[in-house]
Amino acid sequence: MSLLIDAIGELSTQHLTGEASPASGEGAGVLRDAAVVLEGERIAWVGRSADAPAADERYDAQGRAVLPGWVDSHSHLVFAGDRTAEFEARMAGQAYAAGGIGVTTAATRAASDGELRRLLAGRVAEAVAGGTTYLETKTGYGLEVGHEARSAALAAEAADEVTYLGAHLVPAGADPEAYTDLVCGAMLEAVRPHVRWADVFCETGAFTEEQSRRVLTACRDAGLGLRVHGNQLGPGPGVRLAVEFGAASVDHVNFLDEADVAALAGSWAGWADGGAAGDPAGTVATVLPACDLSTRAPLAPARRLLDAGVQVAIASNCNPGTSYTSSVSFCVTTAVLQMGLTVQEAVRAATFGGALALRRHIGADTDGQRAVGSIAVGHRADLHLLDAPSATHLAYRPGMPLTHAVWRAGQRMR
Repeated sequence: MSLLIDAIGELSTQHLTGEASPASGEGAGVLRDAAVVLEGERIAWVGRSADAPAADERYDAQGRAVLPGWVDSHSHLVFAGDRTAEFEARMAGQAYAAGGIGVTTAATRAASDGELRRLLAGRVAEAVAGGTTYLETKTGYGLEVGHEARSAALAAEAADEVTYLGAHLVPAGADPEAYTDLVCGAMLEAVRPHVRWADVFCETGAFTEEQSRRVLTACRDAGLGLRVHGNQLGPGPGVRLAVEFGAASVDHVNFLDEADVAALAGSWAGWADGGAAGDPAGTVATVLPACDLSTRAPLAPARRLLDAGVQVAIASNCNPGTSYTSSVSFCVTTAVLQMGLTVQEAVRAATFGGALALRRHIGADTDGQRAVGSIAVGHRADLHLLDAPSATHLAYRPGMPLTHAVWRAGQRMR
């Protein structure tokens, strides 16, 4: 069955180059009075409403805005337990430290498979209801071979992308070097069938530069794509390691010096904006605005990064300790109101930027998945219809529930 969605007031395609890009007189990647045709899970046509072909069914957008679905490239959804007390203490002035992860680890280990599956499904449903149509999530609250493997398997049932984060924290009482060996050995082997990515928390109180290097090397050699938690709590080697290893993203990036920014910008040399096939993608800087607010950290310098030529993603970092929200819309609003991004820059970072951070931004790759994060012929039919005439209302009306309808892989979700 085909579906025509027409009378779209503003269509933000976020597809800026390439032969599937629609011509637009109103600015790159934006069409007015537009229409989209969905066939199954793919986008079959994009253009002006007046030129739209016939379809089996029709949906009248009534002048509302349509965006690609949010691509949330950083979340931690497989957990049990509660860290409200930690949040209250932080709001009272206590500084954030990495050790709170241990509280969640104990609760997650104690939860049954059924309980974790129920919690995970509920969190994914919340995210989708807010316009998220493609979702990455991580392990990292098991921190033991069996529990990490269980988390990976459960995550693979519910999320689009799964990341191995055994290198989240050294468990209490464990020897750091011996635990790093475990992360690089038996634990990696146990999770490998369920994950596409590996991550490491390269930070004071978590994993040192040398330990992070060992983890990244082992996971790369195992065929996993790489990501890094870096430069969150202070200056450090995370960005440098991410660029050195060709990681798809380095996330948080609150504390950057000029060398860090230059390294990230340099990783994009030779990349054509829009990501045509064959262009070498660099390391995306993923900013996590809700986490910055919750930890009262300096906001990541998204404006500075964009101005330097770095590709930026915006993600929720949904987790129980420092960012218990899956609302990418809230993160986009914060990026506009407090981080200096324009609305279209923020929308791009939360759609195309997230896809780029997950290397799902072009075509059907080796595992046959369609591109996400932009609206173009052949891409996955992931659409977010706002109850507003333009994307500007996300920042103009902060906090308002503007998601009107969501299509995920061609299926109407709300």
